[in-house]
Amino acid sequence: MLLLLILLQWNVVRAQVSGVANGLLQHLSLLFVPVGVGVMAHVALLSQYGWQLLIALVLSTWIGLAVTAVVLRALLRRAEGASPANSQT
Repeated sequence: MLLLLILLQWNVVRAQVSGVANGLLQHLSLLFVPVGVGVMAHVALLSQYGWQLLIALVLSTWIGLAVTAVVLRALLRRAEGASPANSQT
């Protein structure tokens, strides 16, 4: 995101991105209206199971982050072992 922010300072990049960005901004409400309607339609369920849903969301997020970190660490170790600098011929 930082790289995109820096690149958007150039008019060439800004002109290419602005077409897509304007299209998304025109239809941004379509992304939020269904969520709002769903929350309003099921407010009774949210009031009944809100804490359980919150706990499930937080735990699943942390589990996903932990699994991603473990997989990344394993891949980095594998890449270090396969690098040409470490191989002896």
